[in-house]
Amino acid sequence: MQAAVVTAFDKPPRYTTFADPVPGEGEKLVTVTAVGLHPIVKSLASGTHYGSTGELPFMPGLDGVGRLEDGSRVFFGMARSPFGTFAERSLTSWMCIPLPDGLDDATAAGIANPAMSSWAALMGRAKFVAGESVTILGATGVAGKLAVQIAKRLGARRVTAAGRNPQALETLKELGADAVIPLDQEDDSLVAAFRNEYAKEGVDVVLDYLWGHPAECLLEAISQKGSRRAARVRFIQIGASAGASIRLEAAALRSSGLELMGSGLGSASLEQLRAAVQDFFKTAAAQPFAFKMKTAPLIDVEKLWNSSEQGTRLVFQP
Repeated sequence: MQAAVVTAFDKPPRYTTFADPVPGEGEKLVTVTAVGLHPIVKSLASGTHYGSTGELPFMPGLDGVGRLEDGSRVFFGMARSPFGTFAERSLTSWMCIPLPDGLDDATAAGIANPAMSSWAALMGRAKFVAGESVTILGATGVAGKLAVQIAKRLGARRVTAAGRNPQALETLKELGADAVIPLDQEDDSLVAAFRNEYAKEGVDVVLDYLWGHPAECLLEAISQKGSRRAARVRFIQIGASAGASIRLEAAALRSSGLELMGSGLGSASLEQLRAAVQDFFKTAAAQPFAFKMKTAPLIDVEKLWNSSEQGTRLVFQP
Protein backbone atom coordinates (compact mmCIF):
# COMPACT_ATOMS: atom_id res chain seq x y z
CA MET A 1 0.00 0.00 0.00
CA GLN A 2 0.97 3.67 -0.23
CA ALA A 3 1.82 5.51 2.97
CA ALA A 4 3.84 8.31 4.52
CA VAL A 5 6.96 6.71 6.00
CA VAL A 6 9.45 8.16 8.49
CA THR A 7 12.93 6.91 7.62
CA ALA A 8 14.95 9.58 9.45
CA PHE A 9 14.07 11.83 12.38
CA ASP A 10 15.57 14.92 10.74
CA LYS A 11 13.58 14.68 7.50
CA PRO A 12 9.87 14.84 6.57
CA PRO A 13 8.11 11.53 5.92
CA ARG A 14 8.25 10.23 2.34
CA TYR A 15 5.26 9.02 0.34
CA THR A 16 6.20 5.49 -0.62
CA THR A 17 5.15 1.84 -0.34
CA PHE A 18 4.80 0.10 3.01
CA ALA A 19 3.73 -3.38 4.08
CA ASP A 20 -0.02 -3.86 4.37
CA PRO A 21 -1.22 -4.14 7.98
CA VAL A 22 -2.67 -7.51 8.99
CA PRO A 23 -5.12 -7.39 11.90
CA GLY A 24 -4.15 -9.37 14.96
CA GLU A 25 -6.36 -10.49 17.82
CA GLY A 26 -8.67 -7.67 18.90
CA GLU A 27 -7.67 -5.44 15.97
CA LYS A 28 -9.71 -4.12 13.06
CA LEU A 29 -8.58 -3.10 9.59
CA VAL A 30 -9.47 0.47 8.58
CA THR A 31 -9.51 2.02 5.12
CA VAL A 32 -8.29 5.55 5.88
CA THR A 33 -10.15 8.56 4.46
CA ALA A 34 -8.65 11.50 6.42
CA VAL A 35 -5.84 12.20 8.93
CA GLY A 36 -4.89 15.41 10.74
CA LEU A 37 -1.33 16.72 10.96
CA HIS A 38 -1.25 17.54 14.68
CA PRO A 39 1.75 18.90 16.63
CA ILE A 40 2.11 15.60 18.48
CA VAL A 41 2.32 13.76 15.14
CA LYS A 42 5.19 15.98 14.03
CA SER A 43 7.08 15.71 17.33
CA LEU A 44 6.76 11.92 17.32
CA ALA A 45 8.00 11.85 13.72
CA SER A 46 11.02 13.96 14.72
CA GLY A 47 11.77 11.70 17.69
CA THR A 48 11.47 14.59 20.19
CA HIS A 49 8.21 13.55 21.89
CA TYR A 50 8.38 11.55 25.13
CA GLY A 51 6.32 8.84 23.43
CA SER A 52 8.90 8.24 20.70
CA THR A 53 10.32 4.69 20.61
CA GLY A 54 13.36 5.69 18.58
CA GLU A 55 12.68 2.90 16.09
CA LEU A 56 12.78 3.38 12.31
CA PRO A 57 11.09 3.15 9.86
CA PHE A 58 7.46 3.73 10.82
CA MET A 59 4.27 5.37 9.60
CA PRO A 60 3.34 8.59 11.43
CA GLY A 61 -0.12 9.41 12.72
CA LEU A 62 -2.01 8.67 15.94
CA ASP A 63 -5.59 8.96 14.79
CA GLY A 64 -7.80 9.44 11.77
CA VAL A 65 -11.11 8.70 10.11
CA GLY A 66 -11.90 5.75 7.92
CA ARG A 67 -14.20 2.85 7.21
CA LEU A 68 -14.19 -0.60 8.71
CA GLU A 69 -14.57 -3.69 6.56
CA ASP A 70 -18.34 -3.62 7.16
CA GLY A 71 -18.48 -0.09 5.71
CA SER A 72 -19.15 1.74 8.99
CA ARG A 73 -17.53 5.17 9.37
CA VAL A 74 -15.32 5.57 12.43
CA PHE A 75 -12.82 7.78 14.17
CA PHE A 76 -9.92 5.53 15.16
CA GLY A 77 -6.43 5.64 16.60
CA MET A 78 -3.39 4.16 18.29
CA ALA A 79 -2.33 1.54 15.75
CA ARG A 80 0.50 -0.72 16.91
CA SER A 81 4.02 0.12 15.74
CA PRO A 82 5.24 0.43 13.01
CA PHE A 83 1.80 1.25 11.62
CA GLY A 84 0.32 4.72 11.87
CA THR A 85 -2.63 6.48 10.29
CA PHE A 86 -0.92 8.32 7.39
CA ALA A 87 -1.62 5.49 4.95
CA GLU A 88 -4.24 3.93 2.75
CA ARG A 89 -4.96 1.33 5.43
CA SER A 90 -4.33 1.10 9.16
CA LEU A 91 -5.29 -0.81 12.31
CA THR A 92 -7.35 0.01 15.37
CA SER A 93 -8.31 -1.68 18.61
CA TRP A 94 -9.39 0.31 21.69
CA MET A 95 -9.96 3.68 19.96
CA CYS A 96 -12.73 3.04 17.45
CA ILE A 97 -15.68 5.41 17.69
CA PRO A 98 -18.66 5.57 15.29
CA LEU A 99 -18.94 9.02 13.71
CA PRO A 100 -22.23 10.94 13.91
CA ASP A 101 -23.76 11.97 10.59
CA GLY A 102 -23.29 15.66 11.37
CA LEU A 103 -19.48 15.46 10.99
CA ASP A 104 -17.72 14.95 7.66
CA ASP A 105 -14.54 12.86 7.51
CA ALA A 106 -12.03 15.69 7.09
CA THR A 107 -13.50 17.85 9.86
CA ALA A 108 -13.61 14.93 12.29
CA ALA A 109 -10.00 13.97 11.50
CA GLY A 110 -8.76 17.52 11.96
CA ILE A 111 -10.75 18.59 15.00
CA ALA A 112 -10.77 15.53 17.26
CA ASN A 113 -7.18 15.72 18.52
CA PRO A 114 -7.06 19.44 19.40
CA ALA A 115 -10.54 19.28 20.92
CA MET A 116 -9.68 16.21 22.98
CA SER A 117 -6.73 18.08 24.50
CA SER A 118 -8.92 20.59 26.33
CA TRP A 119 -11.96 18.34 26.86
CA ALA A 120 -9.88 15.63 28.54
CA ALA A 121 -7.90 18.23 30.51
CA LEU A 122 -11.04 19.90 31.80
CA MET A 123 -13.28 16.92 32.45
CA GLY A 124 -10.77 14.13 33.07
CA ARG A 125 -7.91 15.89 34.83
CA ALA A 126 -9.25 19.14 36.36
CA LYS A 127 -12.68 17.67 37.18
CA PHE A 128 -14.14 20.94 35.95
CA VAL A 129 -17.68 21.89 36.97
CA ALA A 130 -19.94 24.48 35.38
CA GLY A 131 -19.57 27.92 36.95
CA GLU A 132 -15.77 27.78 37.32
CA SER A 133 -13.40 30.16 35.54
CA VAL A 134 -10.77 29.05 33.01
CA THR A 135 -7.59 30.74 31.80
CA ILE A 136 -6.10 29.45 28.54
CA LEU A 137 -2.39 30.00 27.96
CA GLY A 138 -1.75 29.76 24.22
CA ALA A 139 -5.30 30.47 23.08
CA THR A 140 -4.61 31.63 19.52
CA GLY A 141 -3.62 28.24 18.08
CA VAL A 142 -6.01 25.62 16.75
CA ALA A 143 -6.32 23.80 20.09
CA GLY A 144 -6.49 27.05 22.06
CA LYS A 145 -9.35 28.44 19.98
CA LEU A 146 -11.28 25.23 20.48
CA ALA A 147 -10.47 25.32 24.20
CA VAL A 148 -12.15 28.74 24.50
CA GLN A 149 -15.28 27.41 22.84
CA ILE A 150 -15.29 24.14 24.76
CA ALA A 151 -14.85 25.82 28.14
CA LYS A 152 -17.81 28.08 27.41
CA ARG A 153 -19.90 25.20 26.07
CA LEU A 154 -19.21 23.23 29.26
CA GLY A 155 -20.45 26.13 31.37
CA ALA A 156 -17.39 28.19 32.33
CA ARG A 157 -18.34 31.35 34.23
CA ARG A 158 -15.43 33.25 32.73
CA VAL A 159 -12.82 32.41 30.08
CA THR A 160 -9.60 34.41 29.82
CA ALA A 161 -7.53 33.87 26.68
CA ALA A 162 -3.79 34.64 26.57
CA GLY A 163 -1.76 34.59 23.36
CA ARG A 164 0.77 36.43 21.19
CA ASN A 165 -1.23 37.18 18.07
CA PRO A 166 -3.23 40.40 18.75
CA GLN A 167 -5.57 39.96 15.79
CA ALA A 168 -6.32 36.36 16.71
CA LEU A 169 -6.89 37.40 20.33
CA GLU A 170 -9.61 39.84 19.30
CA THR A 171 -11.43 37.15 17.33
CA LEU A 172 -11.52 34.99 20.45
CA LYS A 173 -14.01 37.41 22.00
CA GLU A 174 -16.42 36.37 19.26
CA LEU A 175 -15.83 32.73 20.23
CA GLY A 176 -16.66 33.27 23.89
CA ALA A 177 -13.57 34.73 25.60
CA ASP A 178 -14.58 37.21 28.31
CA ALA A 179 -11.10 38.76 28.48
CA VAL A 180 -7.85 38.56 26.53
CA ILE A 181 -4.26 39.06 27.68
CA PRO A 182 -1.51 39.74 25.11
CA LEU A 183 1.68 37.84 25.86
CA ASP A 184 3.91 40.21 23.86
CA GLN A 185 4.41 42.71 26.70
CA GLU A 186 7.06 43.33 29.34
CA ASP A 187 7.23 40.73 32.10
CA ASP A 188 6.13 43.12 34.87
CA SER A 189 3.08 44.17 32.86
CA LEU A 190 2.23 40.59 31.96
CA VAL A 191 2.49 39.36 35.55
CA ALA A 192 0.36 42.31 36.67
CA ALA A 193 -2.30 41.49 34.07
CA PHE A 194 -2.43 37.85 35.18
CA ARG A 195 -2.44 38.84 38.85
CA ASN A 196 -5.26 41.32 38.30
CA GLU A 197 -7.34 38.63 36.63
CA TYR A 198 -6.58 36.17 39.43
CA ALA A 199 -7.34 38.67 42.22
CA LYS A 200 -10.47 40.26 40.77
CA GLU A 201 -12.16 37.47 38.84
CA GLY A 202 -10.62 34.29 40.24
CA VAL A 203 -9.00 31.48 38.29
CA ASP A 204 -10.08 27.91 38.96
CA VAL A 205 -8.44 26.11 36.03
CA VAL A 206 -5.49 26.94 33.76
CA LEU A 207 -5.08 25.14 30.45
CA ASP A 208 -1.45 25.59 29.39
CA TYR A 209 -0.44 24.92 25.78
CA LEU A 210 2.84 26.89 26.04
CA TRP A 211 4.92 26.19 29.17
CA GLY A 212 8.27 28.05 29.02
CA HIS A 213 8.44 31.74 29.96
CA PRO A 214 4.69 32.53 29.63
CA ALA A 215 3.96 29.80 32.17
CA GLU A 216 6.61 31.26 34.52
CA CYS A 217 4.86 34.65 34.41
CA LEU A 218 1.45 33.14 35.12
CA LEU A 219 2.77 31.02 37.98
CA GLU A 220 4.47 34.10 39.45
CA ALA A 221 1.14 35.92 39.29
CA ILE A 222 -0.59 33.11 41.17
CA SER A 223 2.04 33.23 43.94
CA GLN A 224 1.05 35.31 46.97
CA LYS A 225 2.93 37.25 49.61
CA GLY A 226 1.55 37.77 53.07
CA SER A 227 -0.59 35.43 55.16
CA ARG A 228 -3.95 34.70 53.54
CA ARG A 229 -6.10 31.78 52.52
CA ALA A 230 -5.22 30.80 48.96
CA ALA A 231 -7.85 29.74 46.44
CA ARG A 232 -7.41 26.41 44.68
CA VAL A 233 -6.01 26.63 41.12
CA ARG A 234 -5.67 23.51 38.95
CA PHE A 235 -2.90 24.18 36.43
CA ILE A 236 -3.14 21.61 33.61
CA GLN A 237 -0.02 21.32 31.43
CA ILE A 238 -0.91 20.24 27.86
CA GLY A 239 1.72 21.56 25.43
CA ALA A 240 5.19 23.10 25.41
CA SER A 241 5.43 25.25 22.29
CA ALA A 242 7.15 28.06 24.26
CA GLY A 243 9.74 25.88 25.97
CA ALA A 244 10.28 22.43 27.48
CA SER A 245 11.29 23.63 30.96
CA ILE A 246 10.58 26.41 33.44
CA ARG A 247 12.08 27.94 36.57
CA LEU A 248 9.65 27.48 39.47
CA GLU A 249 10.11 29.12 42.86
CA ALA A 250 9.34 26.79 45.76
CA ALA A 251 7.27 29.56 47.35
CA ALA A 252 4.90 29.50 44.38
CA LEU A 253 3.60 26.16 45.62
CA ARG A 254 3.67 26.93 49.33
CA SER A 255 2.02 30.36 49.05
CA SER A 256 -0.88 29.38 46.82
CA GLY A 257 -3.56 26.79 46.21
CA LEU A 258 -1.71 25.75 43.07
CA GLU A 259 -2.03 22.17 41.85
CA LEU A 260 0.22 21.23 38.91
CA MET A 261 -0.71 18.29 36.70
CA GLY A 262 -0.40 17.20 33.09
CA SER A 263 -2.88 15.96 30.54
CA GLY A 264 -1.74 13.74 27.69
CA LEU A 265 -0.76 10.20 26.81
CA GLY A 266 0.31 8.65 30.11
CA SER A 267 -1.27 11.15 32.50
CA ALA A 268 -4.82 10.96 31.12
CA SER A 269 -6.13 7.40 30.98
CA LEU A 270 -7.08 5.80 27.69
CA GLU A 271 -10.67 5.69 28.89
CA GLN A 272 -10.60 9.43 29.66
CA LEU A 273 -9.26 10.17 26.17
CA ARG A 274 -11.86 7.99 24.48
CA ALA A 275 -14.67 9.49 26.57
CA ALA A 276 -13.45 12.99 25.69
CA VAL A 277 -13.64 12.26 21.96
CA GLN A 278 -17.06 10.62 22.23
CA ASP A 279 -18.56 13.47 24.24
CA PHE A 280 -17.02 16.09 21.98
CA PHE A 281 -18.38 14.44 18.81
CA LYS A 282 -21.90 14.41 20.26
CA THR A 283 -21.65 18.10 21.11
CA ALA A 284 -20.05 19.07 17.78
CA ALA A 285 -22.65 17.18 15.74
CA ALA A 286 -25.46 18.98 17.55
CA GLN A 287 -23.83 22.43 17.41
CA PRO A 288 -20.67 22.88 15.28
CA PHE A 289 -17.56 24.63 16.59
CA ALA A 290 -15.64 27.31 14.71
CA PHE A 291 -12.72 25.45 13.15
CA LYS A 292 -10.41 26.17 10.21
CA MET A 293 -8.73 23.45 8.19
CA LYS A 294 -7.14 22.74 4.83
CA THR A 295 -7.15 19.42 3.00
CA ALA A 296 -4.45 17.97 0.77
CA PRO A 297 -3.74 14.60 -0.87
CA LEU A 298 -1.42 12.35 1.14
CA ILE A 299 0.97 12.16 -1.82
CA ASP A 300 1.95 15.78 -0.97
CA VAL A 301 2.93 14.93 2.62
CA GLU A 302 6.68 15.52 2.19
CA LYS A 303 6.14 18.89 0.49
CA LEU A 304 3.58 20.16 3.03
CA TRP A 305 4.90 18.58 6.24
CA ASN A 306 6.62 21.74 7.49
CA SER A 307 4.09 24.23 6.15
CA SER A 308 2.00 26.11 8.66
CA GLU A 309 -0.83 28.61 8.80
CA GLN A 310 -1.87 30.25 12.07
CA GLY A 311 -5.06 28.77 13.44
CA THR A 312 -5.53 26.24 10.63
CA ARG A 313 -5.22 22.44 10.80
CA LEU A 314 -3.89 20.54 7.79
CA VAL A 315 -5.75 17.31 6.94
CA PHE A 316 -4.38 14.73 4.52
CA GLN A 317 -6.57 12.42 2.46
CA PRO A 318 -5.09 9.19 1.06
